[in-house]
Amino acid sequence: MTRAVIAFGANLGDRETTIAAAVREIAETDGVELVAVSPVYETPAIKDSGVDGDAPRYLNGVVVVETTLDPHALLDVLQRIELEHGRVRAEHWGDRTLDLDLVDVDGVVLASDRLVLPHPRAWQRAFVLQPWLDVEPDAVLAGRGPIAALRAEATDEVVRR
Repeated sequence: MTRAVIAFGANLGDRETTIAAAVREIAETDGVELVAVSPVYETPAIKDSGVDGDAPRYLNGVVVVETTLDPHALLDVLQRIELEHGRVRAEHWGDRTLDLDLVDVDGVVLASDRLVLPHPRAWQRAFVLQPWLDVEPDAVLAGRGPIAALRAEATDEVVRR
């Protein structure tokens, strides 16, 4: 079994219901065991141009799982769940019904055409770091260091729900 951290977010539709269903679907996946679910945080939308105060706000958090799936197979599961919840990839960093990002898989460093591990921007995002810190305060992000130190440097707004 390998440990994986998955970030979730949603800013369209019934965010709470969608996130709860997605977490349940992740937990029910063969080869995946749910270890922890973070508290949920509300955050402003971040677009290519920066914070978009006019866009619907996100609910964000993380789940920690143990899995027998390899990173690409786990990514396939996450992308299938996104699609089942109406995820449309029309705009880079656009509004979405569900976003599931594979943040870390046991410290593996990987770069393929489909997947980069650890997630390339996770180290800068309080909306990933804070919920991860809540469930794994001693976690380390490969190549970046302790998430507690990274969280202290991240400046984006996160408000616990």
